[in-house]
Amino acid sequence: MDTENLISHARARFDHAAAKRTLQEKYQGKLTFAYRGGMWQAGPELHSAIFTCGRMGEVVLPDLYENPIKIDTKELMALSQERFNEQMNAWLVEYEELSKNR
Repeated sequence: MDTENLISHARARFDHAAAKRTLQEKYQGKLTFAYRGGMWQAGPELHSAIFTCGRMGEVVLPDLYENPIKIDTKELMALSQERFNEQMNAWLVEYEELSKNR
């Protein structure tokens, strides 16, 4: 490989990594949602916290800003799973498109 090929390959790898990071930041922001006066981030951590509480109905959990919020476990789990699945599917579509363009 000559120097020009090496440079263009390095730039393409760097551009792809930067685009991938930007995509991740975009969708991490879209996972945040409001519920009962608190801010929540859909994802495995929230799902685990809700699952640990069991199917007890109403419990108190800290939101993203460590504020105690009384939540309905079934309602918050449903909202969180819906948001998580929606955003992960959209992220996958954009990521696959990005990978094709690489």
